[in-house]
Amino acid sequence: MKRILFSFLSILLCVSFFPIEGIAAPAKEPDVALWNAVKPLGTTVSFLNTGAHPDDERSDFLAYLSRGLGVKTSSLIANRGEGGQNEIGDELGNALGIIRSREMIEAAKITGVTAYHLSRTTSDPIYDFGFSKTPEETLSKWGETLTYERVIRFIRTYQPDIAMPSFRNDDTQHGHHRTMEILTERAFKDAADPKVFPNQLKEGLSVWQIKKLYLPAASKESAATSIEIGKYDPVYKMTYPQLGEQSRFMHKSQGMGSVIPAEPRQVDLELLKSAVGDNKDLFAGVPYDLKQWAKKLPKKEQALKNQFTALQSDLNSAISSYPNRSKVFDKSQQALKEVRSALAKTKRASLDSALKADLLHKLSLKEDQLQNASFVSSSLSVTAKATSNILTKGQKTTVTVKLVNNGKHTITNAGASLIIPKGWKAATHNQNKTLKPGRTASFTYNITVPKNAAYYDPYQAPAIQAKINYKAKGTAASHVQDLEGTIAVLPEVGLTLSPDNLVVNTLEVQKEIPVTVKAKNYQSGAAKTAVSLHIPKGWKVSPQKAVLSFKKKLEEQDVTFKLSPPAGIKAGDYSIDAIAERNGQKLGSTIQEISYNHIGTFYYQYPAKLKAVAFELNKPKNLNVGYVDSGFDKVADSLIQAGFHVTKLTEADLSTGDLSKYDTIVTGIRAYLSRADLLKNNARLLQYAENGGHVVVQYHKPGDKWDPAATAPYKLKIGDPSIRWRVTDENAKVTVTNPNSPLFSYPNKITDKDWENWIQERGLYYPMEWDSRYETFVSMADPNEAPFTGGILAANYGKGTYLYTSLVFYRQIQSQVPGAYRIFTNMISYGTNK
Repeated sequence: MKRILFSFLSILLCVSFFPIEGIAAPAKEPDVALWNAVKPLGTTVSFLNTGAHPDDERSDFLAYLSRGLGVKTSSLIANRGEGGQNEIGDELGNALGIIRSREMIEAAKITGVTAYHLSRTTSDPIYDFGFSKTPEETLSKWGETLTYERVIRFIRTYQPDIAMPSFRNDDTQHGHHRTMEILTERAFKDAADPKVFPNQLKEGLSVWQIKKLYLPAASKESAATSIEIGKYDPVYKMTYPQLGEQSRFMHKSQGMGSVIPAEPRQVDLELLKSAVGDNKDLFAGVPYDLKQWAKKLPKKEQALKNQFTALQSDLNSAISSYPNRSKVFDKSQQALKEVRSALAKTKRASLDSALKADLLHKLSLKEDQLQNASFVSSSLSVTAKATSNILTKGQKTTVTVKLVNNGKHTITNAGASLIIPKGWKAATHNQNKTLKPGRTASFTYNITVPKNAAYYDPYQAPAIQAKINYKAKGTAASHVQDLEGTIAVLPEVGLTLSPDNLVVNTLEVQKEIPVTVKAKNYQSGAAKTAVSLHIPKGWKVSPQKAVLSFKKKLEEQDVTFKLSPPAGIKAGDYSIDAIAERNGQKLGSTIQEISYNHIGTFYYQYPAKLKAVAFELNKPKNLNVGYVDSGFDKVADSLIQAGFHVTKLTEADLSTGDLSKYDTIVTGIRAYLSRADLLKNNARLLQYAENGGHVVVQYHKPGDKWDPAATAPYKLKIGDPSIRWRVTDENAKVTVTNPNSPLFSYPNKITDKDWENWIQERGLYYPMEWDSRYETFVSMADPNEAPFTGGILAANYGKGTYLYTSLVFYRQIQSQVPGAYRIFTNMISYGTNK
């Protein structure tokens, strides 16, 4: 509450410091939707921000450009952030990529920025493979030609006037960030060169010359221009940086967003390249509106010049009519008619080809913006729903589109149509209607999903959209709207296996391993399904098959199988597939449902299988482990499946429970961030160690409420800036600096092989300073860098021991890297073999 009050008082103070420019006095409650629609009519400029990951957008500056000036603003992001961490759940990989992509869409709605990605699918080569320190490594994995072709294709499609990468190409930056700067800079010239990717031109694209390319200035002294973006906007009731932070709050899986005061803020820019002269001011040399474009027309096209000038005057009049929706509607409809006339005349005009391309692009942009302004100002309310959002192949469903005229104008030829994939059918007897103020119309469609329909893809356009058409003042307009919720074509049955991976210890092969298959019925009505497991040669399973009878859609049923690996199983990888048989078809997909309040519900489909890894694992007998689960990893579950006795500690356990009954207590990654009860009871955890217990703490970021002087028993400062304190090469040479320590001999003899086949990286957020009482054990480094020795730190504390590791064991264990299991087993056993 104090933070909210402070922010409110700051905004009130800023009202007196920042002048209100360019808008009529707003109503008591600003019509934000209407202002969002009319403000862009004042300029033809388009701006592109490029970055590597969701959240790389320069939110404060983009909010200023889009909401403050009305500039058409977009972010082109390379990948989906699949390789990052998750601060709201345990989804990783592609599931996390889906979350981050949707978060970026929601963030962009706040700032008025359109989000695009180079990555197109969940199996795309342009993937977030983890932190990279060089552009060379990045492009070697993404594919340089493929990535650059997509960058050029996007620029030729979107046609930005001004572009700016979010980051500079210097060695303090993520290799992905540096890559996008390099490619954007290279594209300034190449997108305009017909010899570069000429096949794009054969497909119908045109070359495009970005007018100006800026970079964030390295310092104020090197800035070519500085722009004040900290103005208070009375429509949004905050400054543009504050608006940008509102959008960043949508990146919840990354813990983004902060409450900031309303105060001046400048953006410093360096002009890197220009095709329109040396003037370093942001818009210098770039026509700002249609009136300035009119000056580009030759004298012989005086009529067209006059029309462009008059059209911009009409657009400005629509803006000045805010907040009167009725007046904005009248002027938008008239301007829409004029812009279409200008488009037709420009197509017929004898003009330089480059100028004509520019003008047609800008007029098309205005046509789209005017249709949006028309729709918002019409006060047409649209509700589009399907009777079922989850569909299966061959299914029928009904979509209803309801229009309510809440405005003051009579709308004629009001109708709705559906945008559906090729092969789908939408039967209807609807006819367009006249809607007087206060009247309602409904349109119904009977949808048939073809039997060869594509399954849901989280990165593609919705399967069904509603297109609203209407006419007023003699001018037709349209609006496309998504249906409520996510429309998804899914398999008739989804199969989820638990556990999702298996460890088979070759030293003590389990006689029976229970595997539960949860089957979910996505088909309408009753149905029978036979579920079975396809097992490796030499394995046994009971039962061979189970028949499930579903009575209704979305019903779930579980069946537990007992797997028996062969007693003499050899070390290696094995695959167990779940199969559902229904109506003569074999189905084998897991449908991961991803649902959060800030993004909605989405789905990730992947093969229903689990990976079993057989290897030798020595475990101490009767080792009793308490695990403080952070919610960010699944290490505890993996240890339980491997046969360890693990108890997930609750708040009550930490605050009043008997901790002495545990031989070891382990904290999940970043547990001090997610578990307030751990932070509150940290003294009890240290007392547990002092009394003879063993504590293992997995890595934290420096900002995870970690106190270098008090969280650990002795000083332990996590590396900051964290970008420099990591080993990103998963194959980096590991040198054991204390080979005689029991850490490498009990209960498993650790060899060089145990450091093989790691994934993504070795470690993150290495400590930069620690007390001399900590012992070091390993040394490792990325190529051409000094080694880190703090990957594993341990110290005696009273009668017990305290161990901190920045190595990413959670990724290795969850990916079933045998060596990581053995090393982790030794870590949680360290100090217990007294």
